[in-house]
Amino acid sequence: MRIGAIEAGGTKFVLGIGDENGEILDRLSLPTGHPAETLPRVIEYFQDKQVEAIGVGSFGPIDINPESPTYGCVTSTPKPGWENYDMLGTLRHAFPVPFGWDTDVNAAAYGEAKWGAAQGLSSCLYYTVGTGVGVGVYSEGTIIHGLVHPEGGHVLTRRHPEDKFAGVCPYHGDCLEGMAAGPAIEARWGKKGHELPLDHAAWEMEAFYIAQSITSAILLLSPHKIILGGGVMQQQQLFPLIRQAVLQNLNGYVRSSSLLDHMDEYIVPPGLGPQAGLYGALALGLAAWKHEAAK
Repeated sequence: MRIGAIEAGGTKFVLGIGDENGEILDRLSLPTGHPAETLPRVIEYFQDKQVEAIGVGSFGPIDINPESPTYGCVTSTPKPGWENYDMLGTLRHAFPVPFGWDTDVNAAAYGEAKWGAAQGLSSCLYYTVGTGVGVGVYSEGTIIHGLVHPEGGHVLTRRHPEDKFAGVCPYHGDCLEGMAAGPAIEARWGKKGHELPLDHAAWEMEAFYIAQSITSAILLLSPHKIILGGGVMQQQQLFPLIRQAVLQNLNGYVRSSSLLDHMDEYIVPPGLGPQAGLYGALALGLAAWKHEAAK
């Protein structure tokens, strides 16, 4: 079986071919340009691959309601050319196969639950902290949707007592993304994250904001695992800082050995590494194929 996978990110599209066992057989990365430039290259990649289904994990916000007239569209993104663009419709027109469609972070959470760090668990959260901040939610064995889809990168935060930075989010200013995404680090300190020393004050501040969100997520959703990916989380010194801050925030209230005794196994990097989103898209495609075959 050959399943197509598309990780449609705000910076790059990662395309792949995989099978039902979760093995990626081929992959290609291309920059995210205007839709009129990007989608023809995506379609060209899959034209001779003979895929039986395709899964798409897309940057958002997107419309994931199959009953909606704008299902499959990117909605309120500030990316030029992509607002209200019918990505799924364009792909369906080119390929008459079942499609799985969800956010890139929901896809990554799904991939990690199926083949990665949360394999065998009924719930996990996947955070990507990079150009933006997104949160995917997998709970009770399924990807969580609702009114729209989780937008955990835009939760409001308490300010670090030493932080006067206004935030970079064009919608909310000092939400989590506005304070902790890669562009916020660069705007606040005048350098990209990888250019800052390991002991720079930026990392304690970064951990402060991320840990706030994780603390709220633990109290609200009680996930079995929290997975932190994205470019900013390549700074491995953040993990112990975040774990410590979460424990301080919880202050012993949630009595679980996963938190109290095994925190280093609870808040972890992606088991699938930087390919979590691509594997998640593969899992979405496989699920779409199974759903169609069961009819």
